[in-house]
Amino acid sequence: METTISRLSATEAALDIIFELEKKYGALMFYQAGGCCEGTQPQCFEKGGFFPRMNDAMIGTINGHEFWIDRDLFEYWKYSHFTLDVTDGFGPGGFSLETPLGKTFKVHYRLFTPEEYENLEPVKRSE
Repeated sequence: METTISRLSATEAALDIIFELEKKYGALMFYQAGGCCEGTQPQCFEKGGFFPRMNDAMIGTINGHEFWIDRDLFEYWKYSHFTLDVTDGFGPGGFSLETPLGKTFKVHYRLFTPEEYENLEPVKRSE
């Protein structure tokens, strides 16, 4: 039996901030846009606070919270593993829930090996 490979993980630092946000807001969601104005940093919202566009990709969950990617950005990055991290600073536009904490989420990428790519978890698409 082959093991499916996750497209997404999170650092301990990111999980600490997510836990803090969960206590304050409850269920969360992440969205990583590909546009110029929001940049390509992931943003964190209360669940339902942002609606993915048709055919955007949900690449996995972190602590049960969905992580969505802009459909065009996903086509570019579909060969990469995403590791959610957090750093000091203010993210794009200040709309993300971690902004008042003086933090911003960011993603580290690495390419999948050919073997990993053949065994990836499926992607969910918005309708």
